[in-house]
Amino acid sequence: MELTRRGLIGAAGPMLLLSGRALAAIGDAIAETEGGKIRGAVIGGVRIYRGIPYAGSVSGENRFKPAGRVKPWVGVRDAALPGAPSIQPPDGTFGIDEPAPAEDCLNLTVWTPANDGNRRPVMFYSHGGGFSSGSSASVLQDGANLARLYDVVVVATNHRLGLLGYLYLDGIAGSDYAGSGNCGMLDIIAALGWVSRNIDRFGGDPSNVMIFGESGGGAKTSCLYAMPGAAPHFNKASIESGPGIRMTEAEDATRLTEKVLSELGIGTRDWRRLLNVPAAKLLELQLRLSGMPNDATARGGNPGGGLPAMRFSPVVDGKALPAHPFGPAAPAISRNKPLIVGYNRDEAAFFAFLSGDVGMFNVDEAGLRKRLRPLFTDYEQVIATYRRSRPAASPADILIAVQSARFAGIGSVAIAERKAAEQSAPAFAYIFNYPLETVMPGANRPLGPMHALEIPFKFNNVDAKIHGSVLAGKRSERYVAGHAMSEMWATFARTGVPGAVGQPKWPAYSLDRRPTMIIDAACQVKDDPYGEERLFWQRRANA
Repeated sequence: MELTRRGLIGAAGPMLLLSGRALAAIGDAIAETEGGKIRGAVIGGVRIYRGIPYAGSVSGENRFKPAGRVKPWVGVRDAALPGAPSIQPPDGTFGIDEPAPAEDCLNLTVWTPANDGNRRPVMFYSHGGGFSSGSSASVLQDGANLARLYDVVVVATNHRLGLLGYLYLDGIAGSDYAGSGNCGMLDIIAALGWVSRNIDRFGGDPSNVMIFGESGGGAKTSCLYAMPGAAPHFNKASIESGPGIRMTEAEDATRLTEKVLSELGIGTRDWRRLLNVPAAKLLELQLRLSGMPNDATARGGNPGGGLPAMRFSPVVDGKALPAHPFGPAAPAISRNKPLIVGYNRDEAAFFAFLSGDVGMFNVDEAGLRKRLRPLFTDYEQVIATYRRSRPAASPADILIAVQSARFAGIGSVAIAERKAAEQSAPAFAYIFNYPLETVMPGANRPLGPMHALEIPFKFNNVDAKIHGSVLAGKRSERYVAGHAMSEMWATFARTGVPGAVGQPKWPAYSLDRRPTMIIDAACQVKDDPYGEERLFWQRRANA
């Protein structure tokens, strides 16, 4: 099985893969939206509408502003092909027949069983790629199988990313630019508003909306969970491999804005010149600045784990994002909304693969210490803790486990605990444990349950192929795991309690038992898995 970065993240187009067979469009379907009529395609019994505008222009004079409403169109708009993704680095998006990235990227895709009067649960997805890359057009996250198998409506959006989505101008640009440091998130909220006003025309229930997302999409979901503007538009959430506990402080965002202006030779009073800088030049500057040390990280920011602080990312501005999403507690604004949160056991294997770090998989005892020494003054205690917790683990197993904990494990557990502490709506914790059998060339260890591997399972796209390879692996057990996870997520969307026929009951997380669903071909519930590691990281954070 040949894996590449492009293959791992995937692509999508007007074809659907179901049980290894490509299903071509067999008809079109007309739908009415607030902007006008659109023509989608019927593929395998699912109506698919791509590239639907959900908000107005965000280029030219509208750059860095919150988006306005859609400008209506005349006639029937074609909605068979993906819409433009946001401006981003080359090879950051992977859609078949997808147009080039563009500033005006506020469009979404809808998958629905029928445009009828039924009120189906809505599953609203935010793509990964941090806050700087990605799009809604990936075959791994194609929503057709969820819609077909579980009678739900699936929605995925494109939204502003990077500098164009998160440049903080609130202090210098006036009231028209309030919220500029969160434009990318406000775009997603605008899409949720579109769902509230339009999804009933697609057979969906606007009063039963689940938001979910993986990696950067998980961090976006974390933010939405804490944003007043999003609160009226969703009822439950799932944060997957992207625990967004803390976001960018306003003072750090201000310094970054000053650096952007300085690099462009623009004075603070002349900030409006930013509106005329070509998007390509802004992207080049974004990439250059992203390689610089991060102020928040250097000061020890993001306690409790989760995604590291990023250059251009949501800003805690006291308004659009009033506070850090889960620091130091779960947001009270969503206390009555159920939450799934979890991570993949071997998150870090994905990033080692992408970077060509064969050494991570082959590391010996000396190499383990060499890699952990720069990260932890108490690295010997870290190793000893993991030795006790995982007595059969190899040095590579320990290194991957520690790095996976730093990326998503610590933060996911912290979110589950903070949500459970509210004693209101339930939290449901999971660890994705299905192991990919593929071995990186030159490595001695399979990739295992790496970052992003759960995407084709929760969408039940385990036969999805990129460049001729099935990304979920070749073992037949993938069908069982894929059906289990996708049904759990769809059931959660419908009822607020995840579950699947033939699988163990998934209990709510509690601070006495800490029950966690281990998702695999044979799912099981474990109380406080890796509990010794959890206690170590919590003691360390509180020291």
